[in-house]
Amino acid sequence: MANLNGTCGLITGVANKRSIAWAIAKAMARDGARLALTYQGERLLENVQELAADLDNPLLLPCDVTSDAQIAEVFQAIEREFGGLDFLLHGTAFAPREELARPFVETSRDGFRVALDVSAYSLVALSRGAAPLMAARGGGSIVTLTYLGSDRVFTNYNVMGVAKAALEASVRYLADGLGPQNIRVNAISAGPIKTLAASGISGFGGILQVYRDRSPLRRNTELEEVGETGRFLLGPESSGITGEVLMVDSGYHVMGI
Repeated sequence: MANLNGTCGLITGVANKRSIAWAIAKAMARDGARLALTYQGERLLENVQELAADLDNPLLLPCDVTSDAQIAEVFQAIEREFGGLDFLLHGTAFAPREELARPFVETSRDGFRVALDVSAYSLVALSRGAAPLMAARGGGSIVTLTYLGSDRVFTNYNVMGVAKAALEASVRYLADGLGPQNIRVNAISAGPIKTLAASGISGFGGILQVYRDRSPLRRNTELEEVGETGRFLLGPESSGITGEVLMVDSGYHVMGI
């Protein structure tokens, strides 16, 4: 793949070393990109600082994606430090644990709002902030993370499935709206991986087993595989791809059972 020296990008959603966002961040940094990483709250700051120690002069920025003011501050800091932006990885998602555990019909109004705001609208808000910095460099690439639960029912995924469906629709509309500025927008739909977010899904171990048993490759998806896919979509090698949801799930999505 092409050398990424001189490129700069923003990564959101890094929680620990098992985060998909971190796997992608490592692949981008390995090939020469300089990174800004966001964190939400002091609880995650220590984790992000520890991981960032392995990177070359990263920028660490607080960001609550439900706050337009904080999002604006992130991009102001990036413009001051980097002078522009080449790529954005949106790895942020959240739904209250109790909303995942209860039957979907009992989803609360507030739980629905939180899940859609944090997991879907944040892509729109971050893309709006990133677009001028990317346009100034002649274009850029935006990638988000989704899951097959956007299209099919998975037990205990519930409102997060609805949020991911909204996220994927947002990818298509953003791809259309930002395409004239040479800004591409895509999503990666990975198979189940043991991340911090997955720990909130009851019965997750059973989902892993089903994927191992039924996917064409008869195995689960590796974190590094998703990292390299993110590297491809964020880099210049994928310059003709936008508005896509790329499946990285050992082929599970093609199966009829």
